[in-house]
Amino acid sequence: MRQPVPLDRCTRLLNHGPTVLVSAEHDGRRNVMAAAWSMPLDFTPPKVAVVLDKQTFTRTLIEAGGTFVLGVPSVAIAALTDHVGSFSGRDGEKFTAALASAEPGPATGAPLVDGCIAWLECRRLPEPHIEQAYDLFLGEVVAAWADDRVFRDGRWHFDGVDDSLRSLHHIAGGHFFAIGNEVKYTPISED
Repeated sequence: MRQPVPLDRCTRLLNHGPTVLVSAEHDGRRNVMAAAWSMPLDFTPPKVAVVLDKQTFTRTLIEAGGTFVLGVPSVAIAALTDHVGSFSGRDGEKFTAALASAEPGPATGAPLVDGCIAWLECRRLPEPHIEQAYDLFLGEVVAAWADDRVFRDGRWHFDGVDDSLRSLHHIAGGHFFAIGNEVKYTPISED
């Protein structure tokens, strides 16, 4: 079900603007948080950007360990996504049997959260000024994975699949939308 995504196609996993789960591990401690502000940044090598508030425990782990994962959650884990975005890992362990489960990513060891439909394992690209001034973190994608039921041949395929496999999009105040249907059209001819 989880298949590797070639790095020259991995930025497509974020192009449609989904909410992401940011997970990290350092020195035996791990955490996951929800983030609405992430984006692809470059193609070769592939890079991403994500906003991580100074107060978050996940940010502390990323600063210490230098790696993280951006996971694309599905509708099936909407409640989990809201929950892990609602309290700090400093206040309690988020990876429990009742909450979130994960396995270490093969490239970085950072947690790949179960129930996501895509994962981008990243190495932090330290940029102290933008991290401190804007809470903006950059990462180079070193490995990527996606659920082949919805991502194959280098693109998303949401039409005709169970709605629980659609990606989540946060619109504020704990409200999410799922990605909609593909728009089919006839290209404009320049003749």
